[in-house]
Amino acid sequence: MTSSPVPYEIRTAVPNDLPRLIDLIADHADFERQKVNHAHLAENLPRYLFGADARLSVMVAGRGGELVGYGAASIEFSTWKAACFLHLDCLYLAPQSRGAGLGARMLAAFENLARQQNLGWMEWQTPDWNIDAARFYERNGARALPKLRFAKTLSHIPSR
Repeated sequence: MTSSPVPYEIRTAVPNDLPRLIDLIADHADFERQKVNHAHLAENLPRYLFGADARLSVMVAGRGGELVGYGAASIEFSTWKAACFLHLDCLYLAPQSRGAGLGARMLAAFENLARQQNLGWMEWQTPDWNIDAARFYERNGARALPKLRFAKTLSHIPSR
């Protein structure tokens, strides 16, 4: 008799997830051709996830005790719509766990979070060269918006 594989679980991140979560964040940054500082994340991320200043919702995906992906979101405000929305900052799955529907399940989990918070929509971005991600989002009911995204550093955040 063949046993079926353990299904993936999607759940809210807990403090014990931080070491692997930080590794996944770094893998995500590398994939998007960016860098992160592990020590800076380890020092500062916990307060935004679990502390009195918590403003980030993180869900992790894994099975058999191994985390293979994460998503991070926060509530933001739209001046034009005079309403809050869920900003999905990150959605990342390790390459070996893609293509099995886990990404769609994670996206649905964040949609449910937005609905629980009485938010009418979600927004996110992906690099323009990430065609696979764009197709994934479109298959899951999203539409691309014609905007450029800008950033300006105001203080030094350490890189690797």
